[in-house]
Amino acid sequence: MVRPQVTPAWFVDETSLGLARALATARRDVVHPGHPRLPEVPRDTDDIDWMPVVAARGLVVISRDRHIRTKPAELAALREHGLRAFWIAGKRDMSNWQNLVLLVKWWERLEDIVRDRPTGPWFYAISDGAIREIYVLSA
Repeated sequence: MVRPQVTPAWFVDETSLGLARALATARRDVVHPGHPRLPEVPRDTDDIDWMPVVAARGLVVISRDRHIRTKPAELAALREHGLRAFWIAGKRDMSNWQNLVLLVKWWERLEDIVRDRPTGPWFYAISDGAIREIYVLSA
């Protein structure tokens, strides 16, 4: 039996490669750097290089990289390309398992946000207690 092709919807960046691989195994709509269904983003691709590719494909980003919204070049790329992103927030790094549990807890809400906000740019922080938007439109 041939499994139908599923269009990728989610991109987990390299800051969370273990999490990305777990999600890509569980969900066929998840890709990451080095994933065979995203050949234009090999491992070790700089953020400012993958951001336009991911945005052009309409993928929603999941990242632990807190600097993606504060480094001037990355923030400019996020705005310019209309990137839609969720950031796994927190003062301490969590294990891949803890990140996976957090995402599963909020997954329906993430899908609701994506459905309600089909265009970007936008940036949301995900924590154990809430999902909140962080405004990135103004300089």
